[in-house]
Amino acid sequence: MLARFERMNHMIIWSNLVFYKIQPFEQELDPSRMPRHVAIIMDGNSRWAERQGWPASVGHEAGVRALKEVVKLSQKWGIEVLTVFAFSTENWLRPKTEVGFLMELFERVFQEQLNTMPDENIQVHCVGDLSMLPASLRKMIATLEEATQHNTGLKLSVAVSYSGRQDIVGACQRLMARVQNGEMSPSDLTEAAIDEELKTSWVGEGRNPDLLIRTSGEQRISNFMLWETAYSEFLFVDSLWPDFGEAQLKDALLEYQKRNRRFGKHK
Repeated sequence: MLARFERMNHMIIWSNLVFYKIQPFEQELDPSRMPRHVAIIMDGNSRWAERQGWPASVGHEAGVRALKEVVKLSQKWGIEVLTVFAFSTENWLRPKTEVGFLMELFERVFQEQLNTMPDENIQVHCVGDLSMLPASLRKMIATLEEATQHNTGLKLSVAVSYSGRQDIVGACQRLMARVQNGEMSPSDLTEAAIDEELKTSWVGEGRNPDLLIRTSGEQRISNFMLWETAYSEFLFVDSLWPDFGEAQLKDALLEYQKRNRRFGKHK
């Protein structure tokens, strides 16, 4: 009887040892290899809502909740800059009812953040052709930017009515005007000069994303930060934006930390 008990006990112990051996240890993020700047194309709100049988507006509301979670995690995990693609110049071609809802949603969200982001030490800035936005939304953006301009934590850059191509063209036109006015010579038209003229230059050092994430399974960058992402790591994930949360962001950062960034050099 004792021998039988010892054999059973041995089997239980061995079973436990095997169990613990095959269980994968949860991978942890390496703070020393965290991307300084993460850019996200937040795609899939409408498809998420459609799959649930709901109107697109519900998907956009859910997308806002996902964004708030990602902003909180970025601040917590030490990401310095987060740039999100909220509305492209091409999005103006969407149905007027959807565009109108989005403009109202942006204004409401910015109003909510006006009450929280100054205390959360987040600096907010919007990039894009803001002249196309409703006057009330432009005023709200200006108020939020002013209220957070001295914050020293996460820099949140929101691309609204944004086009990467238009931003590059605008930068070149402003530089050419300075050449024509005798303020600079053609030889001064360098990459660094263009870099300083882009709307994204407000970020300062670290303005170019280390990691670009696009949700929804689409594998293109859709005219987003064309200049700035020249050496970014790209990651396309299947999750629709409203489903993108802590687990998905952590997986993306872990994947980034596996990459070997050589910038054309041997390592």
